[in-house]
Amino acid sequence: MTKRSDTLPSHPSVQVIERMFNLLEVLASREEAVSLKEISEKTGLHPSTAHRILNDLTIGRFVDRPEAGAYRLGMRLLELGNLVKARLSVRDTALGPMRELHKLIQQPVNLSVRQGDEIVYVERAYSERSGMQVVRAIGGRAPLHLTSVGKLFLAADDPQRVRAYATRTGLQGNTRNSLTQVAALERELSLCRQLGVARDNEELELGVRCMAAGIYDDQNKLVAGLSISAPADRLDDGWLPKLKATAASISAALGNLNQRP
Repeated sequence: MTKRSDTLPSHPSVQVIERMFNLLEVLASREEAVSLKEISEKTGLHPSTAHRILNDLTIGRFVDRPEAGAYRLGMRLLELGNLVKARLSVRDTALGPMRELHKLIQQPVNLSVRQGDEIVYVERAYSERSGMQVVRAIGGRAPLHLTSVGKLFLAADDPQRVRAYATRTGLQGNTRNSLTQVAALERELSLCRQLGVARDNEELELGVRCMAAGIYDDQNKLVAGLSISAPADRLDDGWLPKLKATAASISAALGNLNQRP
């Protein structure tokens, strides 16, 4: 009969992930660094197996090794935790003001954050009466340069980062209005910085235009964007003051002293 230890697991990648979580749980249970011997005992893993996984986690900064044979949770977990916390707090803080803005304008109001080279829609306020044929689903994604909120994030980057983004993505377009040339995108971003708002002129989807204002945290960092979407012939510039005031009120609620409703 074949011993269990000699049998290859049916889902090796899942097993490794489970072991990794078990290791992190042990480290999370202690404020000080934990020895490899104790980690091995508490997880039931062979020391060599625990050492191998911990070494990989150390490379990724998920685990620190303050001294030989001892481990503790790494700063990367704090960074990721702060990102999640910021997104959740922005969403919770923004939802009420978003609904109020929607009542005023009767058009979809979207909350988006940046994730790599895309924006992700994390909340929305809309109704069937808005007349929009397509409403972006929560969790939906879109390239930065094709969206109003995405342009806000690109405008916050320095020119080198913008050009690096253009090189990585190739500035692929969705419609005939999409900005697919670096020079045109840079002019647009300059205008965004000047006005403090950004627009999508049927660049992501024909028939839909958007305007966006930024939401800033207590460190005055752009953490999200608030946008209004409407049929191309119905987007009203008169909504801009209301949009900016709503974004500013959310920023102020997040502790930003520079933003005044």
